[in-house]
Amino acid sequence: MDLDLFNEKQETYTAENVKTFVGIPNLPDNLNPLIAIADNMWWCWNSDAFELFRRMDMDMWEKTYHNPKAMIEALSQERLIELSQDDSFISHAERVKNALDRYLGMNTWYAQNCSDYANLKFAYFSTEFAVHESIPIYSGGLGVLSGDHLKSASDMGLPLV
Repeated sequence: MDLDLFNEKQETYTAENVKTFVGIPNLPDNLNPLIAIADNMWWCWNSDAFELFRRMDMDMWEKTYHNPKAMIEALSQERLIELSQDDSFISHAERVKNALDRYLGMNTWYAQNCSDYANLKFAYFSTEFAVHESIPIYSGGLGVLSGDHLKSASDMGLPLV
């Protein structure tokens, strides 16, 4: 066996020689609500929001494992312009964004009953969280339970971190 194969020089990557880039799509102004919706996991349990993203491009929706952020980044500029000129789609996006705003502005159980503790945060520790299939950080029951706890905490307005 030729040991020289295993002794080849390996290149080392350090913080100094690795650059990170984040692609931000150039969305037409009337599609900006899509970013706010995609940035909040609320879309996972809101069927109208789920359908909004699916409607953008069904094939891309499947290819990105139902991940709206990945899909928005992957869509062509031509498709984004097309969507921005579709009155029905724009109306749908506005309806979903309004529903998200209402959800975020709700007078929740925690706000009504625990106003003395408004600045308090509750730490929730779990080894996995099944929030959505597009975020594969779970393997089974514990993850599903943790994901359900997160959704319930959100609905209650509980400041869970």
